Amino acid sequence: MPNQQHSTTITLPRGTLDLTYQTNSALDNDATYQLEDLLGFAQRINPKRAFLFVSKVLGRHIPVAPSNMRKAFTDLANLVPSDLPEPILVIGMAETAVGLSAGVHQALQTRYPNALLLNSTRHAQHNDDNSETLLTTFSEDHSHASQHLIYQSADKTTQKQLLASKTLIMVDDEASTGNTCVNVVTALREAGLHQLEQVHLTTLVDWSLNQNQDAADMEDTISTRLPNIDFYRHHLLSGAWQWTDAPNPEPITMPSVDTTEAGSQPLGNTGNWGRFPTLDSTDGFNNYLAKFQSAFTRFSGQAPFDKEQLPERILVLGSNEFVWLPFLLAEWLETQTQDSKPVATVKFSALTRSPIALGGAITTMLSFSDNYGLGMTNFAYNVDPSDWDLIVLCVETAADSVDDMWQGLDNVLVVSPSI
Repeated sequence: MPNQQHSTTITLPRGTLDLTYQTNSALDNDATYQLEDLLGFAQRINPKRAFLFVSKVLGRHIPVAPSNMRKAFTDLANLVPSDLPEPILVIGMAETAVGLSAGVHQALQTRYPNALLLNSTRHAQHNDDNSETLLTTFSEDHSHASQHLIYQSADKTTQKQLLASKTLIMVDDEASTGNTCVNVVTALREAGLHQLEQVHLTTLVDWSLNQNQDAADMEDTISTRLPNIDFYRHHLLSGAWQWTDAPNPEPITMPSVDTTEAGSQPLGNTGNWGRFPTLDSTDGFNNYLAKFQSAFTRFSGQAPFDKEQLPERILVLGSNEFVWLPFLLAEWLETQTQDSKPVATVKFSALTRSPIALGGAITTMLSFSDNYGLGMTNFAYNVDPSDWDLIVLCVETAADSVDDMWQGLDNVLVVSPSI
């Protein structure tokens, strides 16, 4: 039975967004997502694209319960077939989808235990022995920060498996034209992944029906651009969008956020959660959890750590690309509070370099200096500090790298690998 088509119009300050969409009948009934389950809408401060799809399950611009995020990760992973040629590489797009990719990868490992995870990054990695070597770079044309870096592994066995990959599962929050996917696959093949047979573009929402093309036409177009590759799409919701500019929109100036520099603040050791190829994305979590527990006992003035000390309203914030271990911490806190405080609320969100205008799905905005020492503005959206008993701000840099705005709030606990 074909999926029922729906349509709606979203009015934003710089224009209107006309959407047609349909749910995915391949999902179980209890896993079917409607548009309002997945997305809100806002205005980007970006002349390349004036609107933004704001995910309600990603934990990036809207705080989300970790259990809801986990469900979306797993539902998306369950759409990926079970008979894929191996080795398999799962790759996620910085910064928005690095937690999503890790969640999909972890769910896929129940069927593909040897699948590798690798995320793109915009943070240059350096060490003294020069082992952290770029595999390739690519461009995400419509993004506020278009340049991406992809690193190879210093471990010879892992690197050999990476180069032998036959299936690529590319994970992103949304897709439209497929340009980013083509750019990634082309860059990886030129970097030595010559044995790729299949590419699976795996997204929360797929807007590939854009420009009056049906899905088959879009797949044919991408397949033509990726010769000798079998191309597939998996998504929780699909549709098409059409943007119409408002008459005489106000000119906008986009902040400068397109950099892949390392920054003046060194990155602490948080294990390997995907900036380099890894089988185990949870590497480093136990140490980070211990850092949180130690920091919390000092924060609360009570030792040893006792979950009964946890307050009822907790927000965990990741920072830029460092979101996967913080998400696992939020998930752990959610289980702890469920046991001891049935009415407790734990949610997850993240700091970001993405400039978004107030309005629509963006009700509040905090702006502050980034903690990486890049000299750029960062943002936290839909976060009112007074709504939370405890805000756990998770960073991969030193605790004192965090902007004074956060340091000045008495309900903010900074968790850093240097604690």
